[in-house]
Amino acid sequence: MKPKQEFKVVPKFPERLLPLKRMAYNVIFSWDSEIRDIFQRIDPKLWSESNHNPVQLMSRVSQKRLDELDTDTGFVSQLEEVAHRFDMYMNVPSSNEKNTTVAYFSAEFGLTTCLPIYSGGLGILAGDHLKSASDLNIPLVAVGLLYQTGYFQQYLNNDGWQMENYVPNNYDAMPVTQALDANGNQVKVYVRFRDRQCAIAVWRIQVGRIPLYVMDTDLDENPPDLRGTTAALYGGDKENRIRQEIVLGIGGLRALKALGITPTVIHMNEGHSAFSALERINILRHDHNLSFDAAKELVQASTVFTTHTPVPAGNDTFAPDLARSYFEEYAKELGISWPVLLGYGRVNPRDEGEPFGVTPLSLRLSAHANGVSRLHGLVSRNMWQNIWPKTPTEDTPIDYVTNGIHVSTWASREISRLYTRYMGVEWKEDPDPFLIWKHINQIPLSELWRAHCHCRERLIGFARRALLKQLRRQGAPAGMQQSAMEIFSPDALTIGFARRFATYKRATLLFSDPDRLAKILNNTVRPVQVIIAGKAHPADNEGKAFIKQIIHYSREDRFHNKILFLENYNIHLASLLSAGCDVWLNNPRRPLEACGTSGMKALANGVLNLSVLDGWWDEGYGPDYGWAIGNGEVDPNQEYQDLTESQALYNLLEHQVAPTFYSRTPDGLPVAWCEMMRNSMRDLIPRFSSHRMVKEYYDRFYLQSTDRWNSLSSNNFQTATKQAEWCQKLRTSWNDVAVIELKGDNIKEKIVGQQVVINSSVRLGTLTPEDVTVEVYYGTMDHQGEFADRETFIMKPVKDAGSGVHIFEAKIDCEKTGRFGYTVRVMPSRERLGNPFVLGLVTWA
Repeated sequence: MKPKQEFKVVPKFPERLLPLKRMAYNVIFSWDSEIRDIFQRIDPKLWSESNHNPVQLMSRVSQKRLDELDTDTGFVSQLEEVAHRFDMYMNVPSSNEKNTTVAYFSAEFGLTTCLPIYSGGLGILAGDHLKSASDLNIPLVAVGLLYQTGYFQQYLNNDGWQMENYVPNNYDAMPVTQALDANGNQVKVYVRFRDRQCAIAVWRIQVGRIPLYVMDTDLDENPPDLRGTTAALYGGDKENRIRQEIVLGIGGLRALKALGITPTVIHMNEGHSAFSALERINILRHDHNLSFDAAKELVQASTVFTTHTPVPAGNDTFAPDLARSYFEEYAKELGISWPVLLGYGRVNPRDEGEPFGVTPLSLRLSAHANGVSRLHGLVSRNMWQNIWPKTPTEDTPIDYVTNGIHVSTWASREISRLYTRYMGVEWKEDPDPFLIWKHINQIPLSELWRAHCHCRERLIGFARRALLKQLRRQGAPAGMQQSAMEIFSPDALTIGFARRFATYKRATLLFSDPDRLAKILNNTVRPVQVIIAGKAHPADNEGKAFIKQIIHYSREDRFHNKILFLENYNIHLASLLSAGCDVWLNNPRRPLEACGTSGMKALANGVLNLSVLDGWWDEGYGPDYGWAIGNGEVDPNQEYQDLTESQALYNLLEHQVAPTFYSRTPDGLPVAWCEMMRNSMRDLIPRFSSHRMVKEYYDRFYLQSTDRWNSLSSNNFQTATKQAEWCQKLRTSWNDVAVIELKGDNIKEKIVGQQVVINSSVRLGTLTPEDVTVEVYYGTMDHQGEFADRETFIMKPVKDAGSGVHIFEAKIDCEKTGRFGYTVRVMPSRERLGNPFVLGLVTWA
């Protein structure tokens, strides 16, 4: 039974303590240790019980305690100093000369443990993106979903099988506020699910300087099945997934419009938000009376899409009948037919059997697309090359921006203090990280080691308490519970493995040869211990079986006190593991790890990586920084590859990792190990920080997209209309384009330093040289007579030969020796299109 009316009772905050309320509703506390310290000082026990949630803390703290703090001059003085610094941070003006506004869409955001609206790496990456955008004062807003239960809480039954518990979120006790309109009312927007209307409430989470708007369908005016659309992250069936993505993409754009925000750039973090591009076209059509083609030119030119998935099956697709039931009427609003819209979501628009995919839709409607590491960019180009069938794989328009982590969030308290002491406070916000991190050499190895040992001791203490809690819940014997508080040594070499239990991550590779593993772990001179954590997707029984297998191994006598699985992997546990372990183990099946940012979090604390050359480690590895399992091989025989890489892993642990860790000076300092820690921190942290990542997105994509938006929206959007007409002219005239003659020097051998002069006769028909870009495609040849690598050189028009034929010329310097070849291609003008590949028009000699 529900009450007729409800109300809240809240503590009365003395005036001098009011800054606490202001800071509690800004998740900057997740990366500012001084703000966390002030909340912890209020009531350490309550701070821990509240899951480090300042809003819940302040709703539960007693009035008596607040009055005591008001008279505590030390506390008030500390609060004033922290609040002053917070206000200074928040009030730094943004230099935004181009009036850029980036809207960053993601289905999940991992910001802090007390906001469980994330599941894993995708969400953590999105959260770190916002934090760095805040520190760098990037003009950005974010859009996501506010789930009623978020992702599941994990616990294991007595047999080691993963169980899921969905805990409802209490928004009143979370750092979330209603997003208000000009009249002070909560913003509400609507979308249609077939013939029904669904209401969406909009909320706001403040991430430093960045507002994150999240949406929720759990409203009384919605029928029960629609209320549950945003119930759980990645929950439900295909129909609920398409509804969630409609809320995120279409509802998200409508929420921004209701808030008076007009983005110049949309950044879609994975394909879940693909429908935002469609709704942006819809809004432009109806607000500015544009055709679909004109609106599409604007949207395409100013949209960035990041793909995170290295396998086709990981990309959301929907059966054509299901997609049609939700989008046939919407297509009419867009001014196109349903078959045309369906074609945008297919790799091959003419394949009637192909489902509707959000990744092809995103790629077709984005001028800038990227993978999340160098290797993943290559994998993505191979995966999606058929969208541009006339384009070589290496020219498929998918670039890469390697992910990074927000160092201030993931560096432990001890390590952060070292950074501040020896590099100054600028390391947290400096836009040029490569310059600031050179100073890390000033940190004495002894201080670095002491700080790291404190982190390991804290991890072991937490692990003992967590194990005791697990055993009590499972009703374990008293003796077993008592021994939990003695498990693991705070001085032993500690390996961490923590991530999603997707099967390609090979969580059980370490156990391929249990006898050899037991010998390594139980070495009396160089003992090793392993802490494991991670969740399997609720529907992934194979991943759950991996967890069960590890639990059963951990219960064997030979692995007692050597292997521990910690339940319910989350941000808090990740921060303890990535700081307290000595080695971070990662052994995915190459090349299926798109990036793998958990190793970067370990890097931020000087923890050394031991990994397969996949994802980011394929770029970051060097013998001065850690260890590589294998040499980047990909064997079609997976059993054989597992065998060889498990043996390589054992060899590294036995002959390199453990000996280096236990090689000590008389005063106990592992000098070689500490030098590797410092080397990796100095050289790799600036390369794999989210500050570098966000700045790269800003410089390479956001500014260019804003320029294109500003250009195409000029003259009351008439420029976009003219651009659409020009593109249509290209499509209708392109069949007449041909390279009819290609001439080069007849000399078969050139001396280094000489030039090759290339002329090409190109028939353009009704087009002009200004409509096209003619390029020499030039590079070294392999043994099969194909290009091993290539460069492109733009050819200049030098003569109008009449009858629609034009002569183009290029001169290429011969700078290297070897066997070279060239050909010529004609594409739409690079100057007029931000991405000349988007039209799919190319003619080769």
